[in-house]
Amino acid sequence: MNWIKLALLCLPVALSAFAAPASAQEFPKGPVRIIVPFPPGGPTDTVGRLLAQKLQKTWGQPVILDYKPGAGTVIGVDAVAKSAPDGMTIGMVNSSFAVNPTLRKKLPYDTRKDLAGVTQLYNMQLAIVARPDAPFNNLKELIEYARKNPGKLNYGTPGAGSTTHLGAELLKREAGFEMQHIGMKGSAPAHTELIGGRLDLVFDPFLSILPFVQSGRMKIIATMGNQRVAGYDYPTVAETLPGFNVGALLGFIVPAGTPRQVVQKIQADTAHALSEPDVQKRAEEFGMQAVGSRPEQFDAFIAAEMQRWGHIVTEAKIEAE
Repeated sequence: MNWIKLALLCLPVALSAFAAPASAQEFPKGPVRIIVPFPPGGPTDTVGRLLAQKLQKTWGQPVILDYKPGAGTVIGVDAVAKSAPDGMTIGMVNSSFAVNPTLRKKLPYDTRKDLAGVTQLYNMQLAIVARPDAPFNNLKELIEYARKNPGKLNYGTPGAGSTTHLGAELLKREAGFEMQHIGMKGSAPAHTELIGGRLDLVFDPFLSILPFVQSGRMKIIATMGNQRVAGYDYPTVAETLPGFNVGALLGFIVPAGTPRQVVQKIQADTAHALSEPDVQKRAEEFGMQAVGSRPEQFDAFIAAEMQRWGHIVTEAKIEAE
């Protein structure tokens, strides 16, 4: 009888150990939904759709982009957190995912407990731009001008608490100068205000400002990554301030509790798609670098970003608009 009882107690563990790999092998069993917490359109949407097409071909199942914008990506991320943990719902997130825990005091989900990282898809370059007639042409000249004219400069970003806003705050601290932040409702209004002469600078994703730079309506002061954007000869902030490195991320997350084998399959298939030449080429055109990190690497990166930007948000007393 004791052996029978022992066998019955061990049966669920044995079955779960057998079922977990099978679930990964069978994944996906139907359409996969990718929740996108920002509006459709633009280069980010372009690379997202291309990636979805690749995964659809690999999985032999429809991969549907489901747009749920609003509240600084909180609405879409909350929908992911409350989805079944089976891998059939994936969330696409940007840097707001790491900033919101400090920026927004009452999130409807716990970033670390309710969600799990799958992979970082891309690292997106940010840039500092000015009007062509600005009295500075590079970062060194900008810093000198700002120090000689304290309080005169203002700068716009797509919104308070955005990575561009936090990156600008970090730059001010490390370079030792002041300028006033003016948060806008997205990139387009910031571009309009800069071109119209009501902003001195704009901090924005490289992919957003590139058409304006190429048309001569803006000039790049510097890009904010630790390397120059592939295919372009624009200087970096790090060339003036060694060690400076600020970028925006794009990644996949899933609800916590999603079987690890399923998470690893999604990551492996996604990393393979990211390595394909046409995906890499398209990303580079927008100043983006494909990553494809492992789940544990992405989780560690998010944790580090939460700590890094949490300090800036707290010290600068930044609040969500």
